[in-house]
Amino acid sequence: MDLHSVMCVSDLARSREWYEVFFGREADEIIGEEYLWQVGQNACLVIDDRDVRSSRVGGSTITFGVSGTEFDETLARLVQRGVTHEPVETYSNGVRHVEVLDPDGNSLSLAALP
Repeated sequence: MDLHSVMCVSDLARSREWYEVFFGREADEIIGEEYLWQVGQNACLVIDDRDVRSSRVGGSTITFGVSGTEFDETLARLVQRGVTHEPVETYSNGVRHVEVLDPDGNSLSLAALP
């Protein structure tokens, strides 16, 4: 099964820059006015600001499972580039979790197994 998750945004240029910081790279593909980042073997995240999606702006939530190293490196890169995040939580099973909000309030979380 493949996954294409769409994050509805209000300003494509602003969001593109923010997502480049979040992922640490430019979009992997541009199709029309949609920017796509490959986030897994058969999974991608798309940002889209078309009017047809305007009622959904800020209402998306997604969690990325990452390694502990990737978790730490991503948070360090975000902080270095001025992107804030919620406090890191550590669950009773040792999983670390943090929520990062994009400029529209869409939630992108990172979760790292112990």
